[in-house]
Amino acid sequence: MFNLENIVDRIKETTESNNINALKEILDSYHCADLAEILQVLKPEERIIAFKAIDEDKAAEMLEYAPAQMQVEILSELGEEQAAKIIVKMPHDDVADVFAEMEQDETENYLNKLPTKVSTEIRELLAYKEDTAGGIMTPHVLTVNKDMKIEDVLSFIKNQAEKNDFELYYLYVTDHQKHLLGVVSLRALLTKPYKTKIEEIMTSDIVKLHIDDPQDAVADIFMKYQYSALPVVDLYNRLKGMITWDDAQDIVEEETTEEIYQTSGISTDLVDEDEIIFGSTIAAIRARCPWLFITLIGEFVAVNVANSFEGTLNALPIIAIFMPLLAGLGGNIGTQSITLITRGLSTGQVTLNAALFHIWKEVKVGFLIGILFGTLVSIVTWRWQNNFNLGIVVGIAMVVNMTMATLLGTLTPFILKKLNVDPAIASGPVIATTIDVLGLIIYFSLVSIYMLRII
Repeated sequence: MFNLENIVDRIKETTESNNINALKEILDSYHCADLAEILQVLKPEERIIAFKAIDEDKAAEMLEYAPAQMQVEILSELGEEQAAKIIVKMPHDDVADVFAEMEQDETENYLNKLPTKVSTEIRELLAYKEDTAGGIMTPHVLTVNKDMKIEDVLSFIKNQAEKNDFELYYLYVTDHQKHLLGVVSLRALLTKPYKTKIEEIMTSDIVKLHIDDPQDAVADIFMKYQYSALPVVDLYNRLKGMITWDDAQDIVEEETTEEIYQTSGISTDLVDEDEIIFGSTIAAIRARCPWLFITLIGEFVAVNVANSFEGTLNALPIIAIFMPLLAGLGGNIGTQSITLITRGLSTGQVTLNAALFHIWKEVKVGFLIGILFGTLVSIVTWRWQNNFNLGIVVGIAMVVNMTMATLLGTLTPFILKKLNVDPAIASGPVIATTIDVLGLIIYFSLVSIYMLRII
């Protein structure tokens, strides 16, 4: 583990002294993933100087590890000619992702400066939606004919490896129209007699993806089957590319990050994830304000509920001190339920068909936890205020509030999933505000009912 702060200080000192050779020596000693992390914390002007000092091949690989915003920033600052030299060395699917973040005219300028074959492949990738299998896949796939012998295939692989840079996980078998016929593992290729035909060792029962499959479905299929790579085909079963395990890992990370942001009330629809952290202050405000405004409206409703019980509060002011207690525990247990169900729906562990089972189970859990905490609160309140009836009311309110919170927290994701809405948006501010309002109504209603006995 390197010390990022010390490295950045060394780079800044070297940059200020204009010692490019020393800067190259420092940067060449680090892995591309480390370089991406290092350059990310530099100032924009320092970042460009450091990037230009990196060897072109290594610079292209480093960009694969960098956030999209930083990729666009660096390429824009380099100038079209130099940027084109870097781009042509990058995997085409990564280039398509970078271009998707740029303005259309800027993208066209870069594409026009690339070799025709490269620009054609990238244009084809850009035609697919960014969050689909077609937008994620790499078009570089090694294919063989079913009539080829293993010895011919091994010679073919060696010849292609000398000409092209490609990832080899499986061999895909296609006909002359590129229809996908089968797949061959490297193990089978290396362990069978050289004179064996590919047709004899290929697997025809293929797990494959369609170019229009959404990225969350792609991630689910990878998690289910645990393959290193999966082929991507079009409507006519023609092989268009493949998606590798590292691409799937990026999807899972992206989906998980988006869920975390949404459960915290941070909007990724309005602002890109990278911009939220590394972008402007205005971008961060835009991402965070929408759900905060919704929360504000919800809390005004809660204030109005409290105001409608003004007489009860005036008659017995002591009840006000228990409001944060009920809201806090109710909100926490509701968030726990919604997190469990939302994550379960995302991974496939929880399904709509099993909704009633999970709702009933969570309600039981909420009720029993409510009994436990309600009893503790009743005893503490009774001994503290020397008022048995007040302790009973607060305890009952706690039980009802926590039970209702788990019911809401479990039911809401299922309803949203049924409506084809991402369940993650129900977490955080929405559920917490709803529970606050319901909790206050329950609490003040119970206090009002038992007011005479409490006094």
